[in-house]
Amino acid sequence: MNFKSSECIDFLYLYYMTFEEYLASKKIDSIAFKKAEKELWTKFEFLFDQMHPKSFTMQKLNLINGIRRKYPLKEIVEKKEVKPKTKRPIIRPKI
Repeated sequence: MNFKSSECIDFLYLYYMTFEEYLASKKIDSIAFKKAEKELWTKFEFLFDQMHPKSFTMQKLNLINGIRRKYPLKEIVEKKEVKPKTKRPIIRPKI
């Protein structure tokens, strides 16, 4: 079988993703979700381990959106370096 390198990386990444990593990728705080709704978290973890992450997302999309609103992941804001903009020359059409 011939795989493109991006397909291999995608394949390996998706099949080794843990449920906690999946929740983080969906911007859900796994710890808060697990503390508040342990039974639902455990059920979702079991289902997630049985199927592909994309299939899990398609099946649970409406529930995931509600959970994301209840337990948002608090992201650390990283400061990005601002590059000074250079002025570009104005190009006018020749008429």
